[in-house]
Amino acid sequence: MDLGLKDHVILVTGGASANGIGGTITHTLLAEGAKVVVVTRVTEGVEDFIAEARTAGLPCDLIAAELANPDECRRAIDAIAATHGRLHAIVNNAATNDGVGLERGDPMRFEQSLRDNLLHCYSLAHYGLPLLKQTRGSIVSIGSKVAVTGQGNTSGYAAAKGALLALTREWAAELLPCGIRVNAVMPAEVMTPAYQRWLATLDDGSAALEKIVAQIPLGRRMTTPEEIAAAVAFLLSPTQSGHTTGQQLHVDGGYVHLDRMLTAR
Repeated sequence: MDLGLKDHVILVTGGASANGIGGTITHTLLAEGAKVVVVTRVTEGVEDFIAEARTAGLPCDLIAAELANPDECRRAIDAIAATHGRLHAIVNNAATNDGVGLERGDPMRFEQSLRDNLLHCYSLAHYGLPLLKQTRGSIVSIGSKVAVTGQGNTSGYAAAKGALLALTREWAAELLPCGIRVNAVMPAEVMTPAYQRWLATLDDGSAALEKIVAQIPLGRRMTTPEEIAAAVAFLLSPTQSGHTTGQQLHVDGGYVHLDRMLTAR
């Protein structure tokens, strides 16, 4: 299926996490012929990820930025405008479930969590809007089940992801006259390196994983990063989802919406 993304310039935040959701989104879009601009802070492995893509002849650029700083977001958009002259889409992927809760946190950490997980989404959309208007582009944000179900002990992340869902609907409404579509993909339990690192911190990670997987209705298995990335690519497609906006697409094996009795033992 041709998604019509060839030569589209797509910004992906946090898009250099090898084998994670962000890196898999980047590879999926590159495979569709898009030109991907990864905007992220430079951490271990990021530059290697970009170098490998370029060695393979794939059009993948890196803009190092501290996304919590609005000026850095504006600089990233300016760099895309100068280099490519256009922008077709923004994928808001960068985020971290930082565990800032009511007890395990404080107001300053809560505010910082919102900066890390939410405010850059607004900044990039705001500064990128003139370019998106020219291409009648698209915004796709990676949400989280936490915004719908709650989790406990992660107030900052939950607030940020809940707000991002509200902005998905708000921006879809505001940008209708511009032809800009805005949607969200909603993961629940996705097996990524970050998830594996979390399991490694537990006393019995294998038992914890078995318990989690038992609660996933479809197939009793974790969602893969590839399945999340495929949903993102589909929602970005002007040919295959050109009439889809303001939607939350849950890619979670029925984790959020199906009856718990389906997984009862």
